[in-house]
Amino acid sequence: MSEPSNPEREVLRAKLVLETAQLGWKELERHFARGDVIRVAVGTDLIEAALLLAENNTAAAQAWLADGHIARAGMHDAEDWHARQPIFWAVVVAPWVLVQEVQNQLDA
Repeated sequence: MSEPSNPEREVLRAKLVLETAQLGWKELERHFARGDVIRVAVGTDLIEAALLLAENNTAAAQAWLADGHIARAGMHDAEDWHARQPIFWAVVVAPWVLVQEVQNQLDA
Protein backbone atom coordinates (compact mmCIF):
# COMPACT_ATOMS: atom_id res chain seq x y z
CA MET A 1 0.00 0.00 0.00
CA SER A 2 1.40 3.43 -0.91
CA GLU A 3 1.60 6.36 1.48
CA PRO A 4 -1.15 8.97 1.24
CA SER A 5 -0.23 12.03 -0.77
CA ASN A 6 1.10 14.97 1.23
CA PRO A 7 0.79 18.11 -0.92
CA GLU A 8 2.98 20.21 1.41
CA ARG A 9 5.77 17.65 1.28
CA GLU A 10 5.53 17.45 -2.51
CA VAL A 11 5.81 21.26 -2.78
CA LEU A 12 8.88 21.17 -0.52
CA ARG A 13 10.35 18.30 -2.58
CA ALA A 14 9.85 20.29 -5.81
CA LYS A 15 11.46 23.36 -4.22
CA LEU A 16 14.50 21.32 -3.13
CA VAL A 17 14.84 19.77 -6.59
CA LEU A 18 14.83 23.25 -8.16
CA GLU A 19 17.49 24.43 -5.70
CA THR A 20 19.82 21.48 -6.34
CA ALA A 21 22.94 22.30 -8.32
CA GLN A 22 26.35 20.94 -9.11
CA LEU A 23 29.45 22.46 -7.57
CA GLY A 24 33.10 21.68 -7.09
CA TRP A 25 35.30 21.45 -4.02
CA LYS A 26 36.40 25.09 -4.39
CA GLU A 27 32.79 26.26 -3.93
CA LEU A 28 32.18 23.77 -1.12
CA GLU A 29 35.38 24.40 0.83
CA ARG A 30 34.16 27.51 2.69
CA HIS A 31 31.00 25.69 3.83
CA PHE A 32 33.14 22.82 5.08
CA ALA A 33 35.29 25.29 7.02
CA ARG A 34 32.15 26.46 8.83
CA GLY A 35 31.19 22.85 9.65
CA ASP A 36 28.01 23.00 7.58
CA VAL A 37 28.53 20.10 5.13
CA ILE A 38 26.53 16.88 5.34
CA ARG A 39 27.79 14.07 3.11
CA VAL A 40 25.06 11.93 1.53
CA ALA A 41 26.17 8.44 0.56
CA VAL A 42 26.11 7.44 -3.07
CA GLY A 43 22.93 5.48 -3.72
CA THR A 44 21.00 7.48 -1.10
CA ASP A 45 18.34 9.89 -2.36
CA LEU A 46 19.81 13.38 -1.88
CA ILE A 47 16.39 15.04 -1.95
CA GLU A 48 14.93 12.60 0.56
CA ALA A 49 17.85 13.34 2.89
CA ALA A 50 17.21 17.06 2.47
CA LEU A 51 13.52 16.53 3.22
CA LEU A 52 14.36 14.73 6.48
CA LEU A 53 16.37 17.72 7.64
CA ALA A 54 13.94 20.34 6.34
CA GLU A 55 11.08 18.62 8.14
CA ASN A 56 13.12 18.20 11.35
CA ASN A 57 12.48 14.46 11.20
CA THR A 58 14.95 13.70 13.98
CA ALA A 59 14.17 10.00 14.33
CA ALA A 60 14.62 9.27 10.63
CA ALA A 61 17.73 11.47 10.38
CA GLN A 62 19.31 9.66 13.35
CA ALA A 63 18.53 6.32 11.71
CA TRP A 64 20.13 7.50 8.46
CA LEU A 65 23.19 8.69 10.43
CA ALA A 66 23.46 5.33 12.18
CA ASP A 67 23.15 3.48 8.86
CA GLY A 68 25.76 5.67 7.16
CA HIS A 69 23.36 7.17 4.63
CA ILE A 70 24.28 10.67 5.83
CA ALA A 71 27.22 11.96 7.86
CA ARG A 72 28.78 15.24 8.78
CA ALA A 73 31.77 15.75 6.50
CA GLY A 74 35.06 15.40 8.33
CA MET A 75 38.70 16.26 7.76
CA HIS A 76 39.29 12.96 5.96
CA ASP A 77 36.53 13.88 3.48
CA ALA A 78 38.03 17.35 2.96
CA GLU A 79 41.52 15.96 2.33
CA ASP A 80 40.13 13.42 -0.14
CA TRP A 81 38.01 16.02 -1.95
CA HIS A 82 40.90 18.48 -2.11
CA ALA A 83 43.15 15.83 -3.67
CA ARG A 84 40.59 14.58 -6.20
CA GLN A 85 38.54 17.76 -6.91
CA PRO A 86 35.24 15.90 -7.51
CA ILE A 87 31.95 17.44 -8.60
CA PHE A 88 28.99 17.28 -6.22
CA TRP A 89 25.25 17.56 -6.36
CA ALA A 90 24.36 19.99 -3.57
CA VAL A 91 21.27 21.39 -1.92
CA VAL A 92 21.00 23.79 1.02
CA VAL A 93 18.75 23.13 4.01
CA ALA A 94 20.01 25.95 6.19
CA PRO A 95 22.33 25.82 7.95
CA TRP A 96 23.37 22.60 6.21
CA VAL A 97 24.76 22.04 2.74
CA LEU A 98 24.01 18.47 1.70
CA VAL A 99 26.36 17.05 -0.91
CA GLN A 100 26.60 13.88 -2.90
CA GLU A 101 29.52 13.16 -5.13
CA VAL A 102 28.69 12.82 -8.82
CA GLN A 103 29.69 9.28 -9.73
CA ASN A 104 29.63 9.54 -13.48
CA GLN A 105 31.66 12.64 -14.33
CA LEU A 106 29.99 12.60 -17.76
CA ASP A 107 26.84 13.72 -15.89
CA ALA A 108 28.68 16.81 -14.64
